[in-house]
Amino acid sequence: MSGLLLKAAVCGAILEMIYLDCKGNISQRRIKVLSVKEGSFRAYCYIRTQQRTFKISNILSVGPVRNARRGA
Repeated sequence: MSGLLLKAAVCGAILEMIYLDCKGNISQRRIKVLSVKEGSFRAYCYIRTQQRTFKISNILSVGPVRNARRGA
């Protein structure tokens, strides 16, 4: 997982993440990774419109943003 975060930080990719916070709440967020440290990372959260620090161990799922297809 750290490899994906490091790669996203280098190339500036936007990721979609499902995250479990310290209170047990689950949220889905779109983030841009700014830096990665041991056990945590700093990212811009497009939901909260500010920089946040996340624990890597609390990530339930993370991956590139998928384009939704609509129509027939």
